[in-house]
Amino acid sequence: MTRLVHPSRAIVDVVAIVISVQVLAACVAAAGPGRSGAGRELTIFAAASLKLPIEAAADAYEAAHPGVTIRLSLDSSAALRTQIEQGAPADLFLSADTANPEHLAAAAMTDGAPRPFAGNGLAIVVPNDDRSPVRTPADLAADGVELIAAGTEVPITVYADELIGRLGALPGYPDDFADRCAANIVSREDNVKAVIAKVELGEGDAGIVYRTDALASSRVDRVEIPAGVEIVVTYAGVAIAGSPAIEEARSFLDWLVGPDGQAILASAGFVAAP
Repeated sequence: MTRLVHPSRAIVDVVAIVISVQVLAACVAAAGPGRSGAGRELTIFAAASLKLPIEAAADAYEAAHPGVTIRLSLDSSAALRTQIEQGAPADLFLSADTANPEHLAAAAMTDGAPRPFAGNGLAIVVPNDDRSPVRTPADLAADGVELIAAGTEVPITVYADELIGRLGALPGYPDDFADRCAANIVSREDNVKAVIAKVELGEGDAGIVYRTDALASSRVDRVEIPAGVEIVVTYAGVAIAGSPAIEEARSFLDWLVGPDGQAILASAGFVAAP
């Protein structure tokens, strides 16, 4: 069973993911045993937004590869990249962007170039108790609105800033729309899971999160984003150079971009990598 080293809170459609794992396990059993071996460990550093699907993927991979134990460390991609730079024992890095793994690759800390494995989008979310004054994206800049955001280095913040910039360029939006939104931020969290958790609790009027987080939560409503300003999010993975489990890291990434891994990601709302 996968051991979670640094658990983080998430709310997703567990039933869909569990069904995917069960179907995969049945296929594995019908096809015969996978690779064998004893005591092989693979440590995966993964973006917090991947929590439930990567846990399901890890369990499915272990079922298909007897003898492999996967350990997961979940946090913002920027925090995980920093930990790897400081010598944390990661074998594989699964990031919610391409920039963080590319940064490691530029420092010759990876086994090849980052490999895209999933796509996502953004959502503006509000508590579903109807008390939020945010009804349209333009309301994000209204006086008195309290926004929940992530740290400036967290990928969701980079994507959110890009979305705000695109919205501010639309007709009818004020020239200082981005500045007004920034002034309304009342809290900056460690990762996107913490952002949506605070919105769910009503500790802010709105937040910008990944589409998969919004789809998975029964405690938030989504504010419609105008067509033409959507942000395409690309998740990329890379094996870490010098890892004692480099072959297993490569194997898992190959498996994740294959049909079995993609089916589990799709059950959580992810799409194919752009």
